[in-house]
Amino acid sequence: MKLNTIAPAPGATKARRRVGRGVGSGLGKTAGRGHKGQKSRAGGYHKIGFEGGQMPLQRRLPKRGFTSWTHAQCAEVRLGDLEKLGIIDINLADLIEHDLVRGDTKEVRVILCGDITRQVNLHGMKATKGAKAAIEKAGGSVEEPPPPKPRKKVYGKNARAALEAAKAKPAAKAASKGKAPKEKAPKDKAAAPKAKAAKPAATNTTK
Repeated sequence: MKLNTIAPAPGATKARRRVGRGVGSGLGKTAGRGHKGQKSRAGGYHKIGFEGGQMPLQRRLPKRGFTSWTHAQCAEVRLGDLEKLGIIDINLADLIEHDLVRGDTKEVRVILCGDITRQVNLHGMKATKGAKAAIEKAGGSVEEPPPPKPRKKVYGKNARAALEAAKAKPAAKAASKGKAPKEKAPKDKAAAPKAKAAKPAATNTTK
């Protein structure tokens, strides 16, 4: 074997495509660009995703994505951290004070990570099924926050009826207590006209 005879194996390499070198190659004449149009010109380029001026897909879709807006306000606390805390009654303010959660945290969930051997009473925070069982086994308790009240949205024809029902609610509440709702007396301008002050009579002092 000699260095000047070393070559790739047959079929391992392929000559590059040379466009515009005769019609016999299949890529002569228009060089594979077709006939006319923006893409057939030199420099005829548009960005990826361009739809001819129409609002492109990446702008038509909403941009919220799958990231929660309140993700930074929710935190998780391990059972092992509660064991080291040394407090029996624990709420969100205690966790913030001992730097277990951030200061802007609004919701806390206790997860089953670590062991707990002493009594802890959680107030206003959630716990996983396993963490709740471990806390109750150690003699503690979990008081979860009440679920948020769903907001009722009324649209269309029912909006007027809902508005009238909201106005009639105070009157019905007062009637149930045996008190009549106070009604403002209508003002009658013709019944009580304002008395005008009498002008003093003019006296003639000329002789």
